[in-house]
Amino acid sequence: MISFVETKPFTRLVQEHLSDEACSALQQALLADPEAGAVIPGSGGVRKLRRGVAGRGKRGGIRVIHFLRARQGQVWMLTLYPKNVAESIPAHILKQIKDEIDD
Repeated sequence: MISFVETKPFTRLVQEHLSDEACSALQQALLADPEAGAVIPGSGGVRKLRRGVAGRGKRGGIRVIHFLRARQGQVWMLTLYPKNVAESIPAHILKQIKDEIDD
């Protein structure tokens, strides 16, 4: 059984950028494949999942940053951002976040 753990920034941002239906679809996609998305090199296993957002056109997608803690059965939802705001978050910052989760 997989459970979701949201960071405060993720919770705030998901309310700004996704409808309830889109958030539910994101969770369903991660339940089906908790290792979805590309591992960000140098991040310690943090993944970036690219998602389209209905009604926002080709450039209106988002990036969902998450981390699977398989032994605990948890998917940590770290942050998300619109594609047009940033291409990526530096891997060393994501590794710091991941290391804090592991402590």
